[in-house]
Amino acid sequence: MRIERLSNDQFKIFLTFDDLIERGFTKDDLWHDASSVRNLFSDMMYEASSELGIELDGMLLVQVHLMQAQGMHIFVTQEYEELTWDDDFIEMKVTLDESKELIFSFNEFEDIIQVSSYLLPLAVEGGKVYHMDNRYYMILDEADFPEINKEDIIGIMSEYSNPSIITSHRLDEYGKVIFPSNAVKKIIDTFY
Repeated sequence: MRIERLSNDQFKIFLTFDDLIERGFTKDDLWHDASSVRNLFSDMMYEASSELGIELDGMLLVQVHLMQAQGMHIFVTQEYEELTWDDDFIEMKVTLDESKELIFSFNEFEDIIQVSSYLLPLAVEGGKVYHMDNRYYMILDEADFPEINKEDIIGIMSEYSNPSIITSHRLDEYGKVIFPSNAVKKIIDTFY
């Protein structure tokens, strides 16, 4: 679990799926076991407040963004309201959404060429490729592999890359687009 302060009243937690498993949860538990999820988020809030040295009280707006292969980004905003009956009370409003993208980070462009040679025979031709902060990123949307098991794609991608905690919005804003669409097909056409 990684925690980062964004402002005086906002912080971000990144939790990998391995972190989630270590805490006794699966990704499906997040959608179906509300009581346990509340306990998980409460524990994470207290860990974050301890690590960041902030006191949490009042209303916490918790936005959870699940990423397909990477884990989850949890954005927490503390809203300060006048509480008249109990100043130690904390209320959390949690929203949960899920990304349909797979985002992987590569050390070298050669690794993207190699993984593309395994994706194309599976009829995966799409994707986008970016460069940012001396790393390459490939984004595959579920529409890029409609007939293929997502876990198979994650397995192939993991041989040559790492799941990225960078979001597609950040890549769009700060990254340099190398292939805006049909990346796998264009890479194979160019380098093979």
